[in-house]
Amino acid sequence: MNINHVLNEVLVKLFRNINLIEEREICTGEYKDVTANDMHVIEAIDMDGAKNMTSVAKSLGVTTGTLTIAVNSLVKKGYVDRVRSEEDRRVVLISLSGKGRKAYLHHRRFHEKMINAIVEELTEEEKEVLEKALVKLNLFFRA
Repeated sequence: MNINHVLNEVLVKLFRNINLIEEREICTGEYKDVTANDMHVIEAIDMDGAKNMTSVAKSLGVTTGTLTIAVNSLVKKGYVDRVRSEEDRRVVLISLSGKGRKAYLHHRRFHEKMINAIVEELTEEEKEVLEKALVKLNLFFRA
């Protein structure tokens, strides 16, 4: 089979499978009120303290308008806190609430488990090749 065809098939299935597994594994139990997209917003906000909406939107590759819709929902659900900057009242700062921090750690544990499952069977050489290939792939998709 042609390498281009195989790579296309694998990438399409991989993207779809990761999304399905993430939705199934992360958004259950205590976190059944959030979507995988919500979890990615929570991940982008991070636990490093308050961030402005523009920087979070940029890191997600979305508009501030799109982020505002997601943040409004997460504020209502209790995952995100939103305040105006004291220095510049036009700037909106967002941060994770206690509930949001727990969700962030839950999401992070899922990713750690996924990565560990992938690399546990690989040799050091295979890990290096996989890392180089994925870095190049990521650079291509960022363009």
